Formats: sequence, C-alpha cells, structure tokens
Amino acid sequence: MTPVTASDSMAARSPSRVRARGTFVAGIAIILLSAGAALLPAEDGISSDVIGVLLLAAGLIELVAGSLRRETRILAMAAGGITAAAGLLFVIDQQARFIPTVNIIIAWLVLRSIALAVASQRTDGSVRRWTLIAAATDFLLGIILLVGLSLATIVILLFGPTPAIVATFSWIVALSLVTTGLLMLEIASCERSVAESAHH
Repeated sequence: MTPVTASDSMAARSPSRVRARGTFVAGIAIILLSAGAALLPAEDGISSDVIGVLLLAAGLIELVAGSLRRETRILAMAAGGITAAAGLLFVIDQQARFIPTVNIIIAWLVLRSIALAVASQRTDGSVRRWTLIAAATDFLLGIILLVGLSLATIVILLFGPTPAIVATFSWIVALSLVTTGLLMLEIASCERSVAESAHH
C-alpha cells in the first residue's frame, strides 16, 4: 500500500485547488461556446434551437462554476441561471422570430449585468475588475441592441432579417460569453494562488 504523504493529503483536501480546476475548465468551456456563437451561420438566419442550446449549456456551466465560488456564490449562480433561462426560452419556442429573439437577448444581457454589478461590490482585486468588465460588457451590448432595434425593425420590415444584422446579433452573444469565460479564468487563477499559498 502506497503511503500518503503530507503534501498529497493537503492537495487532496484543498478546496481552493478543486475550485481552481473546476472554474478553469468551466471558463475554457464557455470560451469554446462563444466561438460557436460567433460561427452561427448568418446566411441561413438565426437558428433558435442552436442559440438555445448554446445559452443553456453556458448557463448550466456557469451555475456549476458559481457553486464553487467562495464569495458571491448566490449572485454568480443567479447570473448562470439567467443565461440558462434565456436558453430554455429558445429551446421551448422553436418558432421564435427575430424581434422577440432580440428582446430575449436584451433582457438576458441587462439582468446579467445587474447581477454581475452587484457581485462586483462584494469582491476585490482582479476578480472585482473582471466582474465589472463582464457587467459593463453585457450592459453595453444590451444598450447597443436596444438602440439598434428600431433601425433593425425598419430594415427587417422592408427586407427581412439580413445576414449583416444576424451576424451582429451572433457576435453580441459571443462577446458576452467570452467575457464570462475570461472572468472564470481569472477567478481560477486567484483560487490557484490561494491553494499555493496554503500549500507553502
């Protein structure tokens, strides 16, 4: 039977090490999903089921990552829940039209930005900075969609949802997901530092 050293025992018991690994994997997964959102086929129009699956997957991953947080666990899970709920709406409504789709995304971005903004006030250091970046990104993307919606509505009424409009929408979803993924990578880095400090 192989003896368990003190360092092995400490590593196995280190919750920060587990949090760091789990959050890192979650961050990479969401960044990969953001690439999927960016590559949505604009020429074929928006596929509500594909968007729904992407958002639902991202939301569930964020929920799991949020459950690993030492601070702002509830708010982090709430942000993931908002994303999952938006994705679920798309999955349920397979016949979603462009304008209702944009409205769901605007609501998703604004609600997420509020949850992240509140969470940022309960953290510090680089995590607070990246949480604010994620909150600001979601809020600005929501405003961009809201302001552009009136112009897009006119264009859609005249010509239908053009590939350029659809491509912009896809990139907005992608940008939100990639900032979320980068936030998780920063959280993982901080947890790794905590684990190393405890080890030494």
